[in-house]
Amino acid sequence: MELGLERVPYERKTVISRLMQFYLYDFTRYLDIHVDRSGAFPEYPGLEAYWNSGSNKYPYLITCDGHPAGFALVDRLLRSPEGDFYMTEFFVMQKYRRFGVGTWAAHRLFDMFPGDWKVSQVRANTPARTFWRRVIGEYTNGIYEERYDHRQGNPSQYFNTLKVNNVND
Repeated sequence: MELGLERVPYERKTVISRLMQFYLYDFTRYLDIHVDRSGAFPEYPGLEAYWNSGSNKYPYLITCDGHPAGFALVDRLLRSPEGDFYMTEFFVMQKYRRFGVGTWAAHRLFDMFPGDWKVSQVRANTPARTFWRRVIGEYTNGIYEERYDHRQGNPSQYFNTLKVNNVND
């Protein structure tokens, strides 16, 4: 299995838009999301900004043997006490789950963007919480902090890739 991670240029942004439909479908288990009369989920708010906002938003396509397998949306946080980078959205299609695709992609992104990271999940999404705790735990050798949003109760993991990479050297 050959895995890839590529930044998606503006000309190919529809691949993320289309995969977003599957991502939103997965979220119907946890959030009150509905398709419209034509059978499509609503547009992801702010997706266009990943190609129009300058240099603080990064859309990535995850591939498996050359086929789209998922995506990641990473934000550079500017002047934020939350960290330097935020894993805004992360999705691997069910066909590619449980084969290490998501772990590989997440670790590559952490390596590509050194600094303080924040990764959050919807509270009800237990599989995502389990995934991120394992992935971040492996990457950091267990050196991360988990905090809960006081309004919605959503968990977030915080860690620093520079500290982790210095420990691993």
